[in-house]
Order: sequence, then structure tokens, then C-alpha cells
Amino acid sequence: MTEADEPVDPSEFGEQNAPPVEEMPYKLIFEANKCFGAGKCAEVSVNWSLDLDTGIGKPETYFFGEDDLEHNIAAADACPAKKDRGVIHVVDRRTNEEIAPDPAGDGSLSVDW
Repeated sequence: MTEADEPVDPSEFGEQNAPPVEEMPYKLIFEANKCFGAGKCAEVSVNWSLDLDTGIGKPETYFFGEDDLEHNIAAADACPAKKDRGVIHVVDRRTNEEIAPDPAGDGSLSVDW
């Protein structure tokens, strides 16, 4: 198996051009290909909007600080996709643990790639 064939580690996704962890300790991992456009994220978070042309949710930013944590967690928890496991994942970049929705309850990333 070559490196190109290996699965992507979700915790490393988006980190190439990311702001410093100290400034933006949280990030979103969004499984847009599994979003079915319920719009629950946009109802509870100012960071999320529903694109009426595509029917897909869209975050304004993927990296954020403590001030934006609560409403992004609300968006992740409100997402009904993947049988209520959600397609919005809030990750603490310092520990690479999933804060929300965290269906296993152990901080493991529930990204389904």
C-alpha cells in the first residue's frame, strides 16, 4: 500500500494552512457529501448557512476560538444526517478529540470516510 492509498486521518484534515492552534483551538470537519440540507445547523449557529442553490450547509469559517464554540457545538448536535450522528464535527485541535457530536462518548472522531 502506498502513502496515497492510505486513508486520510481526519484529525489532520485542513491543518496545512490552518491558523495557529493557540489562536484558533477548534475546527470543524464537515462531511458535505452526506449533508441532505435539513438546515438545522443554520437555525442554531451564526457560523452556518444553508445554500439554497445546492441545499447544502456551509460554514463561514472552519477554525474558531472559545467565543464561537457553543453555537458550533449546537450546529453539530442539531444535525440529523447519518441517523442523528451528524456530518458536522467539532474537534479540539489541541487533543484531536471530537467535542460534538461525539456519539461514542469517548472523543473519537466519528467521521465516516
